[in-house]
Amino acid sequence: MESQGAILLAEDDTELCSMMADFFAHHGFEVEAVHNGRDAIRRAVEGSYDLLILDVMMPVLDGFEALRQIRRRSALPVIMLTARTAPGDRIEGLNTGADDYLPKPFAPEELLARVRAVLRRSGRAAHSDETLECGSLRIRPSTREAWVRDEPVALTSIEFDILDCLAHAAGRVVSRDALAAAIHQREANPFDRSLDVHVSHLRRKLDAEDEMFIHTIRGAGYMLASRQRTSENPR
Repeated sequence: MESQGAILLAEDDTELCSMMADFFAHHGFEVEAVHNGRDAIRRAVEGSYDLLILDVMMPVLDGFEALRQIRRRSALPVIMLTARTAPGDRIEGLNTGADDYLPKPFAPEELLARVRAVLRRSGRAAHSDETLECGSLRIRPSTREAWVRDEPVALTSIEFDILDCLAHAAGRVVSRDALAAAIHQREANPFDRSLDVHVSHLRRKLDAEDEMFIHTIRGAGYMLASRQRTSENPR
């Protein structure tokens, strides 16, 4: 698999670091981990990374102070992680220079969606000619094109972002928060139905008479999987 980018992970929980490194490696990212704020500053400034995932609660220097010092010398994109969920903490993180802020606990797929969104916005996303396939559906992220049975499908920018997120996790459930992060850079609002509207439009463009692709998993999110239509297939 072609490298999707290099990530510096600053997190003092070594077990979590190992799990995250394995998860991101499976999706084509190279990950290096450090476990305190001082090392995070040194590697972020000296190393060649595309993005820093920075935990707030770390020894030596906390994430906020580490980010302040990094921002004096580097514009490296940063996603902050924290178990502190007070609105003031999120505001402090963003005001300090974070590109995104994700509270713990989080689903790995949501963090992956946020990483890809930040890399796209920063212009650091890897470009390759990979083609993702799901049944008769083909997707080429580098050119933002999609085909069903070799017929091109005209998608809006948001529709393609949703499809791209689902395609990279094909066969697994992607939460509404992960999709909202990919297209809006925020968590899903239970009263905001715009995501569901976009998914509905996307379904109408993709689904054929005998094949459906995007499936609602009640209480969990959406999943991309090619299935033959039957009267029992849930929408």
